[in-house]
Amino acid sequence: MKFFSVLLGVLAVSMGLATDQPDPRVRSYVMPTRVVWVSETSATSSVSNAEILLKPKHGQVPEGLFLAGSGCRLENKGAPASVVVDFGRELHGGVQLAAGGPSAKNVKVRVRFGESVAEAMAELGERGACNDHAIRDGVIDLPWLGTREIGNSGFRFARIDLVSKGVLSLEAVRAIALMRPMEQLGSFTSSDARLNQVWATAARTLHLCCQEYIWDGIKRDRLVWMGDMHPEVSSLMAVFGRQDVLPASLDYMQATTPAEKWMNTMPSYTLWWIRCQHDWYRYTGDLAYLKTHHDYIKAVFANLVKYIGADNHCTMGGFLDWPTQHNPKAVAAGMQALMLMTFEDGARLASALSDAGLEKQCKDGAARLRQYAPPPEGSKQVAALLALAGLADPKAMNEQVLSKDGVQGVSTFYGYYMLEAMAQAGDVQRGIDTVRDYWGGMLDMGATSFWEDFNVSWTNNAFRVDELPVAGKKDIHGDYGEFCYKGFRHSLCHGWSSGPAAWLIAHVLGIQPLDVGCKTVRVKPFLGDLTWAEGSFPTPQGVVKVRHEKQADGRVKSEISAPDGVKIVKESPGG
Repeated sequence: MKFFSVLLGVLAVSMGLATDQPDPRVRSYVMPTRVVWVSETSATSSVSNAEILLKPKHGQVPEGLFLAGSGCRLENKGAPASVVVDFGRELHGGVQLAAGGPSAKNVKVRVRFGESVAEAMAELGERGACNDHAIRDGVIDLPWLGTREIGNSGFRFARIDLVSKGVLSLEAVRAIALMRPMEQLGSFTSSDARLNQVWATAARTLHLCCQEYIWDGIKRDRLVWMGDMHPEVSSLMAVFGRQDVLPASLDYMQATTPAEKWMNTMPSYTLWWIRCQHDWYRYTGDLAYLKTHHDYIKAVFANLVKYIGADNHCTMGGFLDWPTQHNPKAVAAGMQALMLMTFEDGARLASALSDAGLEKQCKDGAARLRQYAPPPEGSKQVAALLALAGLADPKAMNEQVLSKDGVQGVSTFYGYYMLEAMAQAGDVQRGIDTVRDYWGGMLDMGATSFWEDFNVSWTNNAFRVDELPVAGKKDIHGDYGEFCYKGFRHSLCHGWSSGPAAWLIAHVLGIQPLDVGCKTVRVKPFLGDLTWAEGSFPTPQGVVKVRHEKQADGRVKSEISAPDGVKIVKESPGG
């Protein structure tokens, strides 16, 4: 048996698997900020002293008078006794329950997590409420005079039901927040408090999704979805700078996907992997890392070139984002633009790798793809991609498609590319307004992180995610969503929605790297209707800091500081 254990260890090492892998995340305890709801007192159940759950606790049982049952008293005399608490913001992790009291032995409690109050109140199977990817609804035993931890999910609210008969002194409910420590080096503040809150929420949404890898969401799906990662890559570079979680995620996707297959089974997601590699190399200048993927990149393009048809159309089916799935012609047009940008990125990567054959293959492929410019098919997502790829005039796409119907048609994922296309069209002010109205619309509904999908029409006659259900009103969480995110299955913390964190720094503060490794940085601010804005952008050499202030004559005064090794190119402000 000893020999067998040693052999397993040798095999693990030979396969490159560490037998002990430290968790990169840090645990912290978060106390509830309010009691949202308790079940009614009746002949069969009662709840008392619930507000004591808000007082600071220390993880010891008992806390207070020894064995006196000094916590929230739940009594089940035939029906569950229940309490819902709010931790004040979206968290990743679980909860720690502390049980005390003289008779709190052999008790069972049901714990339900919710990204909204309504989800925490829902039954399994009700409007999409489920345990997919993470258990958010389950029954557990509690120890007497001890604690138990449960949960590995995304949540803000927790409901605890005493489901076994008897009395429970619930001494404490503490959230256990798990977060990868990442210093926030990038920043954005301005004269507009709403924009500031959007930026901070976008940055926090991204941070929450940086767990073992960069995930799409922390409740669902808790996976590396490669396409979702591109806005997260842009925001990561703008907010946190170089972080190991990103190359680890790219490496994982390569290791688990043969070059002739599609990442996450979707052709577009393999294209996004190339684009993420490109953007990461451009930001870091890390040629040694890029070289570790050289053979794989070459093999991927050998496969991709097969999907440029004789008519120069991209022949791959694809996925852009959920709201576009209803429009297959738009998806095909978007794939043309995405394929073109991928081949152009590939040519630049090949040049860095001194691979002339690959560079020629990518340039030739891009030249062919550029010969076909499809219409946007009424899609803001596709209009943005066509503009960014140079297959359509950005000003025309902005005037004809992006500017129509306000923020209707904006999406959490492709909203980032719409903002980029507006900026390319010279309409940064529309981008600012879009950030306020679209991402700000989620804040108006109680969001503390940004969602998998959002439509501003959902807010009509709807109650907020931090409110109990209101009779006669729509549930913005449980009543909406489609495809795989119907009702409460919908993720309210999705990293692909973090685009404003990068965009506000790039186009309001105007900080944009111009070369590989961020050695030259342009600063071209746009204040528009703001009176001032300030913030920072991390480069591999250090942090660039700026402050822009509108003067009485309308001119913008800028203060800029940069680390050694970074050349600043100052351009006249827009707006």
